[in-house]
Amino acid sequence: MSTGTMITLGVIVAFFLYLIVIYNRLVYLRNAFKTAFSGIQIQLTRRYELIPNLVETAKKYMAHEKETLTNVIAARNQAVNASESAAQHPEDAQAIKGLMGAESALTGALGKLFALSENYPDLKANQNMMQLMDELTNTENRVSYARQAFNDGVMNYNTYREQFPNMLIANPFGFMPAELFEMAHEEYNEPIKVSFD
Repeated sequence: MSTGTMITLGVIVAFFLYLIVIYNRLVYLRNAFKTAFSGIQIQLTRRYELIPNLVETAKKYMAHEKETLTNVIAARNQAVNASESAAQHPEDAQAIKGLMGAESALTGALGKLFALSENYPDLKANQNMMQLMDELTNTENRVSYARQAFNDGVMNYNTYREQFPNMLIANPFGFMPAELFEMAHEEYNEPIKVSFD
């Protein structure tokens, strides 16, 4: 075998090894943000479990606000379904967008419930309601932290997959862009604040 042939063969082997490194790094980064999504899922599940108790407590005092309470539960159920879909495929941009929309709707419904609760002093003074609100606020903070970890992972993945020559491997092998988990409503970015004074 001539020296030129050996050099050519060496370059080809090195090129394929480099492609394997890129592919493996894409797999690693994708799995990292998918794992980070499980942190979001845990906190969202906790949030979803608190909401029926919150509505049940409010129902005792807000009998005339049945439509609002029904809307909160309907938005919660929609968010649960969207969350389960996103948890199965956090790399699917459409699933994440669906979850963002459902979470925005739920946040809006909860905001209306909290605004109306201001008109019910007995509800505001209820110990169970105050405890549920504290737990919900703490959960919102945890969701925010988990969302940041997921978004950091998505940014790392997207940046790596868009770099040259990585994109030459990413696109043909199905490494599609991932979606950041951002909320359309500003109030979601801050913990829900309700005063019981």
